[in-house]
Amino acid sequence: MSFKIAIIGAGSVGFTKKLFTDLLCVPEFRDIEVALTDISQHNLDMIRAILDKIVEANGFPVKVTAHTDRRRALEGAKYIISCVRVGGLEAYADDIRIPLKYGIDQCVGDTICAGGILYGQRNIPVILDFCKDIREVGAPGAKFLNYANPMAMNTWAAIEYGKVDTVGLCHGVQHGAEQIAEILGAKSPAELDYICSDINHQTWFIDLRLNGRKIGKDELVAAFEAHPVFSQQEKLRIDVLKRFGVYSTESNGHLSEYLPWYRKRPEEIARWIDMSDWIHGETGGYLRHSTETRNWFETEFPQFLASADKPIDPAKRSNEHASHILEALETGRVYRGHFNVKNNGVISNLPADAIIESPGFVDRFGINMVSGITLPEACAATCMASINVQRMSVHAAVSGDIDLLKLAVLHDPLVGAVATPEEVWQMVDEMVVAQARWLPQYADAVPAAKERLAKSSVKTRDWAGAARRNVRSIEELRAEKSALKKAV
Repeated sequence: MSFKIAIIGAGSVGFTKKLFTDLLCVPEFRDIEVALTDISQHNLDMIRAILDKIVEANGFPVKVTAHTDRRRALEGAKYIISCVRVGGLEAYADDIRIPLKYGIDQCVGDTICAGGILYGQRNIPVILDFCKDIREVGAPGAKFLNYANPMAMNTWAAIEYGKVDTVGLCHGVQHGAEQIAEILGAKSPAELDYICSDINHQTWFIDLRLNGRKIGKDELVAAFEAHPVFSQQEKLRIDVLKRFGVYSTESNGHLSEYLPWYRKRPEEIARWIDMSDWIHGETGGYLRHSTETRNWFETEFPQFLASADKPIDPAKRSNEHASHILEALETGRVYRGHFNVKNNGVISNLPADAIIESPGFVDRFGINMVSGITLPEACAATCMASINVQRMSVHAAVSGDIDLLKLAVLHDPLVGAVATPEEVWQMVDEMVVAQARWLPQYADAVPAAKERLAKSSVKTRDWAGAARRNVRSIEELRAEKSALKKAV
């Protein structure tokens, strides 16, 4: 088979390498073209060198090209994969820093909450530019696979406003299933069957079967509480499991910022999080992790390049959806996964226009979602709050309506539990002014926002958060990695 795949934001070196090697695990895909595009020539050069070495080591006729001109990369592409982070770590730092001044402590801030909403405002204009290019220069009927967060907002905008065939992809469901399989003593995650449904980063395992045996709430709670690691790292998720009766896919830290109950008071945060790794609830944890990872790739690039000189092992293909979806579409080999699409009645007790994450099957006829799912009422109610925030956020991002943006932030569950309306109005003004270069749709609103900030009497504080760790240096990371090797 010979067709073209374009990867936007290919400068995400580690993730792009994973997607690429996954694709080459499909025997029929070894004559494809993969076009890389990124705004950073430096990052493109790094990932291009790595992928070229993989191709050379395996002797495949795959063609790899790299372009800072996005339209050149997308020209004739049948599949387009996006993993962009608009504004990079500079804008992301503001997503965490500014809300802290108003008492809003986020672990990740990339889905909803104050940071996730502003992240969406930066991404959506760019996503719509991608869609325009796909319509104009992509192959007829090209499919857009979005990996970028905020997943639901980006996918919503691409479908509703971009008018491109789009599916959103995330690995949270797979990771949650691996966790459950481990605590239940499964020899392999393949022994666990499950139905997981709701919205991205707030999906719920509503049916679990281990080797065909149904797993209930009490057995799951007991297994988590008996686990020496997860019992400490997932305290919040276990508490939600006890109260809701079903387990959430999302990490302890992520889940904590979508709910109004666990991060609203600094003295309460420590009860529910674990500091052994960023994903369990650390303040700005993913920002720290991303900063360290970027620094690590920069300095350790020669080692990453050297490690690319190895044969591809199909047995090590990852569980990222992209390669499996493309394999099913091109070969007809059926793939079952969990996909982000417009609801349109798939989940009976969520709105039709919402972007849901739910089971589906892929074959030559496309992605076919399993319909007739009804969520437990508490799960649906919790996610309805997020859906309403997402809808307003998407419409604000497209229209450039700063008042609607403020209302979206005001209705966010955690923001509403912490901040007053006056604080929310000022916080949004401050974030829009700070990130103006990435928010072209708000250009006309920025001068008035600056004037309001100059006259405001709303007090803020200089606060690093309830559970902050410093960014580690390369030397510290090397020392920790060396210590782990010795321990093993």
